Amino acid sequence: MDIEAEIRALQLDSAGKDDNGTVNPEDAKPEEVEMTDKVEEVEMSDKVEEEGTKDEVDTKPQPVQAEPKVKDKEVAALEDAEAPDEMESEKKRHLNVVFIGHVDAGKSTTGGQILFLSGQVDDRTIQKYEKEAKDKSRESWYMAYIMDTNEEERVKGKTVEVGRAHFETETTRFTILDAPGHKSYVPNMISGASQADVGVLVISARKGEFETGYERGGQTREHVQLAKTLGVTKLLVVVNKMDDHTVNWSKERYDEIESKMTPFLRSSGYNVKKDVVFLPISGLVGTNMKTRLDKSTCPWWNGPCLFEALDSIEVPLRDPKGPFRMPIIDKFKDMGTVVMGKVESGSVCEGDSLLVMPNKAQVKVLAVYCDENKVRRAGPGENLRVRLSGIEEEDVMEGFVLSSVVKPISAVTEFTAQLQILELLDNAIFTAGYKAVLHIHSVVEECEIVELLQQIDPKTRKPMKKKVLFVKNGAVVVCRVQVNSMICIEKFSDFPQLGRFTLRTEGKTVAVGKVTDLPKSSSA
Repeated sequence: MDIEAEIRALQLDSAGKDDNGTVNPEDAKPEEVEMTDKVEEVEMSDKVEEEGTKDEVDTKPQPVQAEPKVKDKEVAALEDAEAPDEMESEKKRHLNVVFIGHVDAGKSTTGGQILFLSGQVDDRTIQKYEKEAKDKSRESWYMAYIMDTNEEERVKGKTVEVGRAHFETETTRFTILDAPGHKSYVPNMISGASQADVGVLVISARKGEFETGYERGGQTREHVQLAKTLGVTKLLVVVNKMDDHTVNWSKERYDEIESKMTPFLRSSGYNVKKDVVFLPISGLVGTNMKTRLDKSTCPWWNGPCLFEALDSIEVPLRDPKGPFRMPIIDKFKDMGTVVMGKVESGSVCEGDSLLVMPNKAQVKVLAVYCDENKVRRAGPGENLRVRLSGIEEEDVMEGFVLSSVVKPISAVTEFTAQLQILELLDNAIFTAGYKAVLHIHSVVEECEIVELLQQIDPKTRKPMKKKVLFVKNGAVVVCRVQVNSMICIEKFSDFPQLGRFTLRTEGKTVAVGKVTDLPKSSSA
């Protein structure tokens, strides 16, 4: 018991110092301490000796400032959290993976199989799903049930919301975002892809299915273009259903798909040699997923299996010391206001003061949760739930951004952007007055093109001299875009994830673009 008492004293001690000498009521609650006790007991036992040596340094009486400035507070909170951060930095790296591709290519089934193979789902659950699928005469859908949790999805066999699940390999923690593939659900796919680091493009090798997905109007093309625009820089192209009786692990079919996809991926902006990996799998039975293909099944494949390919992906560079930015994708009430999102820049600690933009509400961080676990501090790339005080749940909207006080995000109603026109609707021309729906990080907002500034020559990438009044498919143009209400965005050159967007009209992506300039007095 002595050690436990000592640990508790230490916890209260460090909690008390959290905010420059003022005891944080959230941490000092005995229930709270007991809840985190089990988790921190393990951490603390490792840290007791370490803490002992640090204690002389840490517990020097500090001059108590009457009202510390926000900046000092942020710095203090950062310094305070330095010790747990060393603990947390040893954790596995984290990647968000989005499954994209045409409807019925097998995205949910592949996602479900990954969770099963990595031990996230037990045999009993699988048997239950198998029985449920059989009862609905949908025997081959049982793996997808792991990812598709709502009834509408099961009945239709289509993913509507963005499913989320976690799994781990030797070196990496993954969050799977299973993006919907059906045409009318593309906006949901956008919200999934805008949070992803890696895309797994699932393609069906079955005769006729690849062709349907790949033709103009098929989801395969649109998803690839969207994924690239939304910042999914690495792509694994998994050729699924290789075990289908129309394919039988045929090398000819696999090569045909690879040779058709490669030029298209290149034209969408992917460096195929560096950023794209092709591999054959069967999502339904799990072949070439956790372990490499058996030569008896497929003698010609010498490459990696899916888990190896995922493990070998380089994590994108992110700045843990940059200004804090977390676009809000969802919110709910739970002992305060809880907001959800992925950290795009900077770090957040319990006790931090932040701003909710664009309404400039000052908030305080009461608790930070990462993958269901309470943590003291979290950095960029993590999917978080953050409990805040100082704002009501109804005053937070999707698309708002949790932002640092010292360097808040810009809030604007107009911006300059460079656009690439993909495919306008029949006979439409792109000119001043053109209206569309803007998707930028978690923002969805109606917008209007107010002025075309210049057209860019696709060959030289330099602005053309002649004045531009309208453009057609394929053109690259710089223009001014206006939105009805304040939105939080950044220049692409400063924060790529908060400065790239898509324009959609009547359920179709018509253009992709990046923010090149913001009005001068746009930040708070």
